[in-house]
Amino acid sequence: MDLSVNICGMQCQSPVAMASGNAGYGIEYPSVYGFSNKDVGAVFLKGTTLEPKLGNKPERVMESPSGLLNSVGLQNPGAREVIEKYLPQLNMSDTQYIINVSGSSIEEYAEVVRLFDQTALPAMEINISCPNVKKGGAAFGNDPEMAARVVEACRANTTKPLIVKLSPNQTDIAEGARRVIDAGADALSAINTLMGMQIDVHSRKPTLGNNQGGLSGPAIKPVALLKVHQVYQVAKQHNVPIIGLGGIASAEDAIEFFLAGASMVAIGTAVAKDPLIVKKVNKGIAKYMQQHGYNSVAEMTGKLQLNTDTVLCG
Repeated sequence: MDLSVNICGMQCQSPVAMASGNAGYGIEYPSVYGFSNKDVGAVFLKGTTLEPKLGNKPERVMESPSGLLNSVGLQNPGAREVIEKYLPQLNMSDTQYIINVSGSSIEEYAEVVRLFDQTALPAMEINISCPNVKKGGAAFGNDPEMAARVVEACRANTTKPLIVKLSPNQTDIAEGARRVIDAGADALSAINTLMGMQIDVHSRKPTLGNNQGGLSGPAIKPVALLKVHQVYQVAKQHNVPIIGLGGIASAEDAIEFFLAGASMVAIGTAVAKDPLIVKKVNKGIAKYMQQHGYNSVAEMTGKLQLNTDTVLCG
């Protein structure tokens, strides 16, 4: 089966990507586990800011029922070091490597985009939805006006495709999607983590050093599916593809996202449990396509058939 998908002109040999933060800067994972572009259609590299960041104080990652809470806080060496040290080590024929751009101001986002515009990376993911940082992140993603301003500033500094990562914590994600599309987004990632907290009843303190963090894993999949479907109602009018993510841990999960409106999916938390899961998901998608007569992944996108005489909230 042909599992290839085209996202903003990028030909991805698999419809399954690795979400940002799970493969670092793309060096360690392939050296340990190995993969081809038929296994992993794209790797979203770690969130990167203009200057180095130490991240949040520990604890940073805690297990939660059906998922993980993380509060890493965008620890990274800064854009210039990533460009000078890490990108030259990547084999660009392995897959589509996409940088995840973060910042604490509109100007910072724009400058990081300007720097990566001069590299061989084919696209950038604009992270306006990280709930783990005190400045930037979700503060932009939850405000459609601010989100649009960030994207507009980034758009002015590059002709590369911009994939905007949407926050599920905003009041109206469909309106947020419309605003960033109008501002210049070429594709959308939906969704980022949900905000959450865990408490140690003995110390009576949050288990995370940052008090709160991002909840990921199977627990958030129902929310992610609804958000993708809501975003799809806007995105399809502008021919803007969606990369769906949030709790995907099987081929069936991925197929649900395709039906809800995603053109591609990304796997995050499940990779920590099973580093080879992407290969298994690809096989499952191919089997489903063969069983149901689909010739391409694109034929599945948005084919959700809602029950009649009911109202979908949102």
